[in-house]
Amino acid sequence: MDILRIATAGSVDDGKSTLIGRLLYETKSITKDKIEALEAASKRKGLDFLDLSLLTDGLIAEREQGITIDVAHIYFSTPKRKYIIADTPGHFEYTRNMVTGASNTKVSMILIDARNGVLEQTYRHFFIASTLRIPKVVVCVNKMDLVGYSEERFNEIKASVEDLASKVSFEGQEITFIPMSSLYGQNLSTKSDEMSWYNGLPLLEELEQFHPETAVGASHSARFPVQFVVRPKTEEFHDYRGYAGKIASGEFTVGDTVTVLPTGQSTKIATIEKFGQKLETAGPKESVVITLETDVDVSRGNMLVKSDDQPAQLKEINAKVCWLDSQALTSGRNYILQHGINDSKAKVVSLNKKYDVVNHDVIADFSELKLNEIAEVTIKTAKPIFADKYEDNPSNGAFILVDEFSHSTVGVGFVL
Repeated sequence: MDILRIATAGSVDDGKSTLIGRLLYETKSITKDKIEALEAASKRKGLDFLDLSLLTDGLIAEREQGITIDVAHIYFSTPKRKYIIADTPGHFEYTRNMVTGASNTKVSMILIDARNGVLEQTYRHFFIASTLRIPKVVVCVNKMDLVGYSEERFNEIKASVEDLASKVSFEGQEITFIPMSSLYGQNLSTKSDEMSWYNGLPLLEELEQFHPETAVGASHSARFPVQFVVRPKTEEFHDYRGYAGKIASGEFTVGDTVTVLPTGQSTKIATIEKFGQKLETAGPKESVVITLETDVDVSRGNMLVKSDDQPAQLKEINAKVCWLDSQALTSGRNYILQHGINDSKAKVVSLNKKYDVVNHDVIADFSELKLNEIAEVTIKTAKPIFADKYEDNPSNGAFILVDEFSHSTVGVGFVL
C-alpha cells in the first residue's frame, strides 16, 4: 500500500486542525478512548460539539490559544492507501515551519475561510508550494456553512486563486477547488446535499485518485548517495564490498554503467541487494546495497549516478533561499552547506533579488534577508557539490545552510 504525503496550509483560523481531525474521525482512525477524551475536553471548553481540532493541536500553548504553532504529523489510512499529513502553522512568524513541513510532500491542501477569501498567507503558501514544486494543490474553501453555501462566493474565491496561480504556478501543477465545511464534514468523505451545485469529488476521493508517480516531473535522474561501505569481517564474505544507502531519485538496474562522483571512475552494477534478497531493479527511496563489477574507490559521501546522466559539479551555486533564522542573512557571511550527506564550507557572495510573495514584486536593492523571507543568492563552496536544478530533481537539488558556530539550521535552499 503506497503512502501519500500531504501538507496543510492556510491563514489562522481557517480550520486546518479541524479538517484533519474530521478526516481522522471519518476514516475511523481515532480510538474509543481518544473520542471520549475529546468529548470531555470539548465540554470543558463549553462547546456543544466535538472539537476535533484538539486531535492535532498537541502543545499546551496550541490548545490554550486555539492555534497551530509547531508542525504535527498525523497518520491515517483508508482501504486504498496510507496518508501522512503535516499540519503546518498559519501565522506569518511560523512560515519556516510550513517550508520544512511541506518539503517532502506531494499534495498541498491550502485552506481558505469562505468569509475572508484570499488573504496574505494564501499568497505566501501558494508561492511556497510552487517553489517546492509540489505537483498537486487542493484549495479547500472551508466554512461554506457560514456563507450560506453560496456558489457565487465559492466562484469568487476560485477566480482569485486562479489569478494568483497564473503568476506563480509552474507548468503541469494540478490545482483542484473543493467547497466544504470541515466542522460538519461536508464534502470531505461524501458529497454535501447543501452544495449540490458542486460537481467535483469530495476531498478524500480526490486524494485517493491522485498518483504522484504519474505527476509532472515524477521521473528524475538516478542518484545514489553512499552512506556506508559494507565490508563483513567473515571468511564467507572475505572479498565482499557493498555500498549501502537510500536511492535519492530515479532507478538503478543490474548491468547499468555508473560513475562514481567525485572521482569520475566508471564501472557497472553487479548486484542490488535488499534485506538479503537480490533485486533486478530498485527505485526512489529504497534502501539497498549495491555491489560493482570492478573494485573502484568508493567511500561514504560519494554518489553513484548513471554515466550518461550526471549532475553538474558546482562550486558556485545560484539558489533560491528561504531564511529560517532570527539573525538576518547578509552578503559575505560564512556557513556550512549541507547537501544530502555531504557538507562544505560556504560563503554567501551576493544577494541577488528578493521576492515580495504578496504583491509579486521582485526587490533588487536590499542588504539583508530576514526571517521567513525568500531571495535568490549566490553561494561559493570550498569543495564541489554535485547537484541538479531543484525543478529538475528536487531530491538532489535542495540543501540547508548551517551556522558554523551554533550548528543551527538557518536556511533552506533550492538550486536554480
